[in-house]
Amino acid sequence: MKYLFAAAMLASAVVGFSEAASAAQGCGPGWYRGPYGGCRPMRGAVVVRPAPVYVAPPVVVVPRARVCPYGFRWYAGRCRPF
Repeated sequence: MKYLFAAAMLASAVVGFSEAASAAQGCGPGWYRGPYGGCRPMRGAVVVRPAPVYVAPPVVVVPRARVCPYGFRWYAGRCRPF
């Protein structure tokens, strides 16, 4: 008898979970929850076209000259007195 009861409980749990999965957040099949909690219909597939490719001219970066004040020289990554 207890095996029959356990099998019935297992079957009811499987059926219960399968129905909850098709409910889609409580709105039903074909619907979903919106940002404010309302049910909204699901639309068809969204097709996104790829963006056009733009080729930009190359950019040349010239490092600026290191200028240290009078009495200093550039050494080890900073101006240091000599």
